[in-house]
Amino acid sequence: MGLFNLLIQDPLTFLLLAIPLLYSIIIHELAHGWVASLMGDPTARNMGRLTLNPLKHLDPIGTAMLFIFGFGWAKPVPVNLNLIRNKRMGLILVSSAGIIANLLFAFVAVLLLRLLSPSSSESVGRLLYFLAQINIMLASFNLIPIPPLDGSKILMGFLPERAGYLLARLEPYGFFVIIGLLYLGALDPVIHFFRWVITSLIGLLLF
Repeated sequence: MGLFNLLIQDPLTFLLLAIPLLYSIIIHELAHGWVASLMGDPTARNMGRLTLNPLKHLDPIGTAMLFIFGFGWAKPVPVNLNLIRNKRMGLILVSSAGIIANLLFAFVAVLLLRLLSPSSSESVGRLLYFLAQINIMLASFNLIPIPPLDGSKILMGFLPERAGYLLARLEPYGFFVIIGLLYLGALDPVIHFFRWVITSLIGLLLF
């Protein structure tokens, strides 16, 4: 059942789900800024971005994409790698933080869903199901190694400097490349692969 179908068939569950879904992308960005701050970059903190206040984070188009397609984005948290001693490690850890936050969200949702008693509300079960699926989708989407997605920055952290520089030069065009590949369905196998890896990992942890 898609999110819009859920709105029609079960408005209460949709309304209960709206806030956790929005905070899924907010906490994704917040995690980037928090890890950067721990590593010595106070940029996000100084700009007031280390907050749960949605007005500081939400992007209208990214939020709409979340509810229409199941993945979206918030306003990127500013990070200055020049303030981090080990830039390469900083790039890897800061970029991974948002994905890890979504994975933790998904893990907790699946865990609670498994612990749910048969007598529990169907709306609660749907809420946890959609929360898990959306966070798995967000993590899978962000793992795609195309700039400006997190996967590309993680990859840059492992690539030789020259190769990382060439990949970074794609960033101004990355959004259009991603939209085009999504339209053609070329990214579907990549997203499905990452979803399979994530769901398998969660399954192993909850075995």
